[in-house]
Amino acid sequence: MSRAEAARSIVVVGGGQAALAVGYFLARLRRDAAQGRRASAAEFELLESRPEGGGSWADMWPSLRLFSPSDFSSLPGMRMPQSREQTASAPEVVDYLRSYAECYELPVSYGEEVSQVSLTGDGAFQVDASGGSRRADAVVMATGTWGRPFVPSVTGADGFGGRQLHSREYAGPDEFQGMRVGVVGGGNSGAQIAADLQPSAQVTWVTRRKPRFLPDDVGGRELFAAATQQVEGRGRGVADLGDIVALPPVRAARDRGLRARWDLHSLTHAGARWNDGAVTPLDAVIWCTGFRPDLAPLRSLDLDRTAGAPRTRSDLATASANLPGLYFVGYGDWCGPASATLVGVGRVARATVADIGSSGGGARSNERAVTR
Repeated sequence: MSRAEAARSIVVVGGGQAALAVGYFLARLRRDAAQGRRASAAEFELLESRPEGGGSWADMWPSLRLFSPSDFSSLPGMRMPQSREQTASAPEVVDYLRSYAECYELPVSYGEEVSQVSLTGDGAFQVDASGGSRRADAVVMATGTWGRPFVPSVTGADGFGGRQLHSREYAGPDEFQGMRVGVVGGGNSGAQIAADLQPSAQVTWVTRRKPRFLPDDVGGRELFAAATQQVEGRGRGVADLGDIVALPPVRAARDRGLRARWDLHSLTHAGARWNDGAVTPLDAVIWCTGFRPDLAPLRSLDLDRTAGAPRTRSDLATASANLPGLYFVGYGDWCGPASATLVGVGRVARATVADIGSSGGGARSNERAVTR
C-alpha cells in the first residue's frame, strides 16, 4: 500500500472559517476521486462544538464589522455576498459561513465537543468527542482561539471592585449605559469596543503604548494587498502598517475625542491608578487583550514547541514537526501567514490538504510516545 493510499480517514476539529476551507479542499479531492481523476480520497468529517454553523462569528458583538469589502473576504470557491454596508457585519459573515457549508455539502457534525486527541498503538489518532470516538489517519486542528481568551497579569486586578469581562463576552453598549468603563487593549477590538461604548458610557481607553492607527485612506483593498504580499512572502505584512484599522465608527469616535492612555500603573478597588498616582474611578473593565490557540484536546500528545506554539515543519507551516499526520490551520502567522483571516486561510488550507493527499497524512509513521 502506498502512502497516498494510507490515509483512509481525516478528522477536522472545528467548524469555523479555517475548518470550512480545509473541508472545501478535502471535498474537492473526494470529487476528483469520484470522477476518476485520482485513485482514491479519504473520508473526512468536521467536528464542531457549537450547535450550528458560523464559528466564533456567531458570538461576536453586534456592531463588529469586517475590515475588508466582501470581494476581499471570501473563502475559496464561493464569493461572500455584497454587504448592505461598506463591509459585512458579524451576522452577515455567519450567514455566509453557513451557506458555504451547505453549498459544498461539507460533512459537519454539530454539537461535537472534542475532549482529547491521542495516538493509538499502531500510530493512528483517536479523537474522543461527545458523540463518540473516531479513528483518524490525519487530524487537522482548526479550533481557532475564541475558546481561550487571554487576560494579562495587572497589579491590583484581583482587588478591583467592579465588573471585569473579556471582549469575547461583550454583547454591546446597552448594559453599560452611564457607566465608567475601562477598555484595555490597543488593537482593533479595543478601539472598536471603545468607539462602540463612547456615546453611552464614560470610556477610559488603556493601551500599552500610543495606539498605531492605519492611515484613514487605508481600507479593505489595501489590507487585502498587504495580506497577499505577506502570504506570498514578499513585502510587509498587515501588522507593519499599523495596529488599528480606522473604520468609520472608530474614526468618528476619535474625532469626538476618544484618546488612549498608556501610563497605567495598577488597578485599585475603585478604578485605575496611573503612574503619577492619580486614580480614575471605574465601574467595569473590558479586557480586549487577545486570545491564545485553543489546543486543549492535544494535552496528552508529546508536541515539540517553539515560543509556546507547536513546532511545525520548515516546508509546511501547518504540519506538526514531530507528529506526522497532525496539522494546525487558522491560528495565526506561526501556522501560515494571514491564516487566521478569511482572505488568507484558503492558501494554507489548500497546502495542508495537498500534503495530506500526497503523503496519506503520515499518521502511520508515528513512533513517538503517546503521553508525557
